[in-house]
Amino acid sequence: GSRVAANSAVCFVLGITSVDPAEQELLFERFISMDRDEPPDIDVDFEHERREEVIQHIYEKYGRHRAGLCATVIHYRPRSAIREVGKAMGLSEDVTGALAKTVWGSWGTSMGEANSREAGVDLTDPLMLRTIRLAEAMIGMPRHLGQHVGGFILTEGALHATVPIGNAAMPDRSFIEWDKDDIDELGILKVDILALGMLSCIRKCFGLLQSHYGVMHDLASIPPDDVATYDMLCKGDSVGVFQVESRAQMNMLPRLKPRRFYDLVIEVAIVRPGPIQGDMVHPYLRRRSGKEPVDYPSPGLPHDPDELRNILGRTLGVPIFQEQAMKIAMVAAEFSSKEANALRKAMATFRSRGTIGELEELMVSRMIGRGYDPDFARRCFNQIKGFGDYGFPESHAVSFALLVYVSSWLKCHYPAAFACALLNSQPMGFYAPAQIVRDAREHEVEVREADVNFSTWDNTLEPSGNRFALRLGLRQIDGLRQDAVERLMAARDEPFADLPDLVARARLNGRTIRTLAAADAFRSMGLDRRAALWEAKALKDAPDLPLFRIERDEGGEPRVTLPSMPVCEHVVADYQTLRLSLKAHPISFLRQSLLRQGYRTAADLARLRNGQRLKLAGIVLIRQRPGSAKGVCFITLEDETGVANLVVWPKVMAAFRKTIMTARLMDVRGHLQRDADVIHVVAAEILDRSDALDRLSNDPMKIEMSRSDEVLRPVREPAHRHPRDLRILPKSRDFH
Repeated sequence: GSRVAANSAVCFVLGITSVDPAEQELLFERFISMDRDEPPDIDVDFEHERREEVIQHIYEKYGRHRAGLCATVIHYRPRSAIREVGKAMGLSEDVTGALAKTVWGSWGTSMGEANSREAGVDLTDPLMLRTIRLAEAMIGMPRHLGQHVGGFILTEGALHATVPIGNAAMPDRSFIEWDKDDIDELGILKVDILALGMLSCIRKCFGLLQSHYGVMHDLASIPPDDVATYDMLCKGDSVGVFQVESRAQMNMLPRLKPRRFYDLVIEVAIVRPGPIQGDMVHPYLRRRSGKEPVDYPSPGLPHDPDELRNILGRTLGVPIFQEQAMKIAMVAAEFSSKEANALRKAMATFRSRGTIGELEELMVSRMIGRGYDPDFARRCFNQIKGFGDYGFPESHAVSFALLVYVSSWLKCHYPAAFACALLNSQPMGFYAPAQIVRDAREHEVEVREADVNFSTWDNTLEPSGNRFALRLGLRQIDGLRQDAVERLMAARDEPFADLPDLVARARLNGRTIRTLAAADAFRSMGLDRRAALWEAKALKDAPDLPLFRIERDEGGEPRVTLPSMPVCEHVVADYQTLRLSLKAHPISFLRQSLLRQGYRTAADLARLRNGQRLKLAGIVLIRQRPGSAKGVCFITLEDETGVANLVVWPKVMAAFRKTIMTARLMDVRGHLQRDADVIHVVAAEILDRSDALDRLSNDPMKIEMSRSDEVLRPVREPAHRHPRDLRILPKSRDFH
């Protein structure tokens, strides 16, 4: 577990957390205090692939009559509201689908009228208007009761004597009808069994280090203060690393320039709504870079002028953590431990807006009364408010910083093993397999194609000279079942010579063979994608009917010469089957035309001057609209030379909303913005050029499997439709 109350000495001694609370000077009162007549709230992070094991262990140990998962109330969000109201109002699926798609993510709070117009919906129609008004009214209302992701309650007596127990939809799980707020109110012990993908990834990476490099490590044994690791982070080179892989974090790393462990603790905590709303980020960065003197606000005499230096010393006089805000309340505003506990509770459950107002008045007036600057007192409290919505205590930041450091160290020193472990732990985070593979190749890792003679289910490492290459596993192929791959591996005591040999030995059905052929996994047999698909079609279970007997060659195959498949088509097919391609990047086929029209590449941006106007085209990887960014949208584009980061201001977002939300290939006009080592393109105009991607696959003689009867036939693709559900690219993640 990584995050379990890292300020609990007991958890450290038991080895549940690797963070020493004494070394990190963590606030003990936050975890347990005399005035908290209630059990502590315990969160433990486990490897995401083994969480079910832990959950079942708790049921076995305490019994279902004493252990149960909490319920959680699922509320209507704009997408679910519009779909369900639309259904009740008799609208067809395509209309409700079009409306739902115009809502950003699933956490919006309203159905804006602009969105409806964008979906091509006529708002003068009274039925449509009523549907949207009703959907708007539904947002935020409870929809149904679900099970909490991992909030266990444990009781001394029988659970059913207190609350009804129900069976969950998942097998072997039972849950109670109360949610976590009810549990807090009643003071019942709750343990959160949380899942963390990075823990699975790190454990797998340690396994690879042991088996391939002969190196033994665990979370506690990674060498501290490694210069190369911090150098890598200072450059913002953190794709795949825990916590600091988001756009905001990658921008912050070169500014903050972490050089020791505590810098990472601050890095993890500073890109959060609390410090942002309390306006603490810029003062901290200015002080850190020496542009502003470090001073500690002090009260008027006769009080201790250094009382805040002890609290804010490590953060250069700027409060960044929840605990610091609490300590300031206890020291500068002289809160009793009872008042501090009320403040902690108000921070935790921010719905009690009433109490926070009273506490604000109390804290600010006391600080001013003791001689503090009114502006500083208010900023301290604003920060507490920011924490209330997104509490991020120092104890969590310390635990997370340890995982940041460990994952960075692994990426820095063993990039092939780290990329391999990341791919084997998917789905787990921010980046799709294509970006992880691209990043590994940029770090000089050789990546090899998935192949029936070399690949296992998982991605693996293969010797390559004096280092290791990353062999893609068959798990990367969409639609391939693990049991079929295990049969194939069990039969592979020697390499498969050809397709009939593979079919005979591995007993694979036609669908599996066609999936492997479409993914171009038969190269070691001398078959490329087109030849493999053709041969896969020839595998018949029944003899030919006399009427359709065809003259065959010695091998029993019809004599045909297939036209070779252009590389651009191979790349499109790779993205459709593996969601990545090792052969080329889709934009590289459009580059000649883009150069003639004056478009820049992502690699050019480093050489351009601040404010220079430019045109850029790339594939959309990520669209983000963080809650703390006041409506600004961030987009990451990729071309064959690297990635470019776009900033889209609210006005531009409003003008090009549909393109921003749906385009797979974007054509952007804007200007360059440079701040320290951070480069952005500020977008002024955004066009959707996804049609250019569709044309890459429009070879008139393309062989495609039609879904209905799976007959191999030459087809001419209509220009407007992309083969296989427009899935040339990994879906970009919407984060909120």
